[in-house]
Amino acid sequence: MIIIEDTNRFSQLQQSCVATIGKFDGVHLGHQLILDQLKHRAVLLNLPSLVILIEPHPEEFFAGPGGDSPARLTSLREKLALLESFGIDFVFQLTFDKALSELSAQDYIQDILVEGLGIACFIVGNDFRFGHKRKGNFSLLQAKGREFGFEVLETASYERNGQRISSTFIREQLAEANFELVEQLLGRPYSIEGEVVRGQRLGTDLGFPTCNINPQRRRIPLHGVFACEVRLGDRYRQAAVNIGYRPTVTDDGNALLEAHILDFDEDLYGKTIAVIFRQKIREELKFDGLDALKQQIGADVARVREVLSAPSI
Repeated sequence: MIIIEDTNRFSQLQQSCVATIGKFDGVHLGHQLILDQLKHRAVLLNLPSLVILIEPHPEEFFAGPGGDSPARLTSLREKLALLESFGIDFVFQLTFDKALSELSAQDYIQDILVEGLGIACFIVGNDFRFGHKRKGNFSLLQAKGREFGFEVLETASYERNGQRISSTFIREQLAEANFELVEQLLGRPYSIEGEVVRGQRLGTDLGFPTCNINPQRRRIPLHGVFACEVRLGDRYRQAAVNIGYRPTVTDDGNALLEAHILDFDEDLYGKTIAVIFRQKIREELKFDGLDALKQQIGADVARVREVLSAPSI
């Protein structure tokens, strides 16, 4: 898969494509159905498949630094890895900034879609809005498609038990720690992946060393202590994981994922691991001191062992 950030780069490689557009947060089953539709049309037209990936999310841009926006299910790195795993040929990372937010719908079509990417077919939802003040819509795309000679197709939608699968719905289920349902909606267990970074070594001092990961999100979709599995290459190990803001030891407001891998003593600094969430143990709490925190971590680890040794996990 080739990742581009400039349409000039694409025109050097290809003359046309079949494209879709979105945030693709979570790359859930609904997204996967669109990707299948995209690839199928690309094969029929003998053209490459291309996903226009909007980064940052418009909600994040308009919220500004420190503003409130929906929690991300997946980081940019995770999205790109998932899109590649589904066999997409190109990803155009479309930067959502002030200039793009002020681009008229007509210029959006002509500059990006027609002249920039040379689209032969554009697959979007009938509720897709774009351009300055969201004035562009599906009908405008159809009209401009007739004018410029590209096809506009409506995306297929995916429902489960009458519920349309969406990133919003999955966030709600994560907040309820409904990991079994989330796994069904994603087509895989929910996980957070990242590089192990050096921390304050507080866990080591307390007798529970942790692998620390920056979640790479402005807002995190989970808070609390969880029974997890950690994927280390092709190995899986059980872990007690805290994800949140560590209120007992800091008030800097930065989110951190801390994974205490059970019965494990290897140096993982600089390595990438994936933390797979299985069951919530408790909410994140603020303790009176480190002794109380250490006692609770011991109880958490015991509970994680119990949960992950149960037949249903």
